[in-house]
Amino acid sequence: MQHRLRLFAALVPVSTLALALSAALLAPASAAARETVRFNDGSAGTIVIKTNERRLYYVLGGGQAIRYPVGVGRAGKQWAGTSFIDGMRLKPAWAPPSEVRRDKPSLPAVIPGGTPGNPMGAAALTLSGGEYAIHGTNAPGSIGGFVSYGCIRMHNADIMDLYGRVHLGTPVIVTR
Repeated sequence: MQHRLRLFAALVPVSTLALALSAALLAPASAAARETVRFNDGSAGTIVIKTNERRLYYVLGGGQAIRYPVGVGRAGKQWAGTSFIDGMRLKPAWAPPSEVRRDKPSLPAVIPGGTPGNPMGAAALTLSGGEYAIHGTNAPGSIGGFVSYGCIRMHNADIMDLYGRVHLGTPVIVTR
């Protein structure tokens, strides 16, 4: 009996470790994935989004940027180019664009800000041209994927961090 107890006791930490490791590997990236990194593309105060990396960089200058994990446009919905922030909204309401409503006709015309079904999350930085935004999400598991109709999704904690760093007119460069 003692031999069995020792064997069971020896297995418990291993299985506990395996469960913890599995949970960590399956969990979506968190705001803790935000980090300061070496970066020399762009001038201080610029947002650079590298869709192939699924990362957004806020350039600090001096060869550094804050790197955030993001969700980006899925196949056929990606874009590249330059823009700038033309609006900043906390808990924004969302009116699905016509393309989204065509694909999902059951969506309401407007989803109020701050409600669980609102995909804009905690905040949105709208980009010039009015078609796209950098915003939070109600689906944090989508961060790191090719998931949107062209918008850039961030963890809510990350969009709030970025929101506090930028201003109207902040340049945005999107590359593939």
